[in-house]
Amino acid sequence: MSEPHIITFGCRLNAFESEVMASVARSAGLKDAVIINTCAVTAEAQRQARQAIRRARREHPTKRIIVTGCAAQLAPAEFAAMEEVDRVLGNAEKLDGIALAGTDAVCVSEVSEVSGAPITVPLVDGFKDRARAFVQVQQGCDHRCTFCIIPFARGPNRSLSLSAIVRQAERLVQAGYAELVLTGVDIASWGADLPGRPTLGAMTRRLLQAVPGLGRLRLSSLDPAAVDGDLIDLLGTEPRLMPHIHLSLQAADDMVLKRMKRRHTRAAVGDLCRELRRARPDVVFGADLIAGFPTESAAMFENTLSAVDELGLTYLHVFPYSPRPGTPAERMPQVPGGVRKERAARLRAAGESALDRFLKSRVGQRAPVLVEGEGKGRCPHYAPVKFNFDAIPGSIVEVIFDGVSGRRLTARQAP
Repeated sequence: MSEPHIITFGCRLNAFESEVMASVARSAGLKDAVIINTCAVTAEAQRQARQAIRRARREHPTKRIIVTGCAAQLAPAEFAAMEEVDRVLGNAEKLDGIALAGTDAVCVSEVSEVSGAPITVPLVDGFKDRARAFVQVQQGCDHRCTFCIIPFARGPNRSLSLSAIVRQAERLVQAGYAELVLTGVDIASWGADLPGRPTLGAMTRRLLQAVPGLGRLRLSSLDPAAVDGDLIDLLGTEPRLMPHIHLSLQAADDMVLKRMKRRHTRAAVGDLCRELRRARPDVVFGADLIAGFPTESAAMFENTLSAVDELGLTYLHVFPYSPRPGTPAERMPQVPGGVRKERAARLRAAGESALDRFLKSRVGQRAPVLVEGEGKGRCPHYAPVKFNFDAIPGSIVEVIFDGVSGRRLTARQAP
């Protein structure tokens, strides 16, 4: 029996859910289908999904095309109207075997009406073609940033219980994974809906204690306003927690942040970065940044640009602002498209320079590298590494960095 072919767009949570879908689809007997798990974070993401749907129909003319994910949740009629599409499923339905194997052309429930915690998620045994594995810890978001449509696609914050997280982590470690990544929509909000309101930091500490065989743990994107003291302390005392923190920053000008309805200020993020560096001097930071948010003046943009160096950001995910229908920001005075692209290019250039400086600073140092494939891997600071010796994907090898090639460190095997 042929298995469904799954095409995944977007975040780590989508990647995790695609593995759940693969398992659920097998159990439900679903075959001869192409499932496209879409993203809705930008208009470009939705455009890419439509391209993938048309390409899938050309390449698989006799298979059923099933479209799901955030874009499908938000615009089911739009995807159902595509002649290439056979079925549209919502974010809740995509993890349900009965819904996956059903025949309804459109099956999308209202996620904003979902409530109750903790949530449950089917366990997965591994991730195809991935050296590290993802562990979902929560779903949804309670915040309403003016540019973001995702809460309407994912619903409110709902946490998984610590016991469920530990069971999934143990299963993946037993399957041979040396590195796990905690993922969700807003993982810093984990526990806010649970009795006693435990923190992400407290949960992470207990997870590492409960799974001593776990070699390395990473965190996906964090809301700067919700990074708790437990997590900062843990970063300073637990070497298995990797020294790489990615912040959902979005901007570094206070007026823009206010209009975005973000919960942090530039000064607060500066304080947070200093606290994290005091706890773990070698920590590196990544950040999501939006260029050309509505009403952003040249001076406001310069504040964000200067923060790359002032905050010591190493990895940037830069997005030109993309209006999302139904969000407050869509109704604000817009920055011209060309200006958005130009500002995004300047931010990316600043990010390239920051990354280059960091990579060069690592030359001559020794580090354990997670092997991702033939001749490539990532160090604890998440920098990509290129090497020319044989190593088993998923294993951790000790290397010495001997140079920089493009956006990668080069390395030789340590004696």
